[in-house]
Amino acid sequence: MHSGIAIERPRRRGLSLLEMLACITIIGIVAAVIVPRLGSGGEVAKINACNIQRETIQIQSLLWRRATGDWPSSTLSDIGADVVYFPEGLPTCPLDDSSYTLDTDTGLVVGHDH
Repeated sequence: MHSGIAIERPRRRGLSLLEMLACITIIGIVAAVIVPRLGSGGEVAKINACNIQRETIQIQSLLWRRATGDWPSSTLSDIGADVVYFPEGLPTCPLDDSSYTLDTDTGLVVGHDH
């Protein structure tokens, strides 16, 4: 029979060593998955921006040809100076800050296939 006296067990404070080890392991796995994605995100964004700028230059070059009958110069200096086509100036590659050039036979931007 029970005597009516309640025996309290001592309350445990904090985490056991095994629980701490499990938490650290989980945090490590999550960090190992996320950190590499964060590091390469900037470069992927710059590659996408370069592709968009290349396409924009090609479209504007086609419009230039329709208006003038000739492709812009290979250095794009003539179309780049015209604020109708590039109001903010001719863009440069976000990856390496190099200038875009144009193949005056095809109207395609040379290089920049990142």
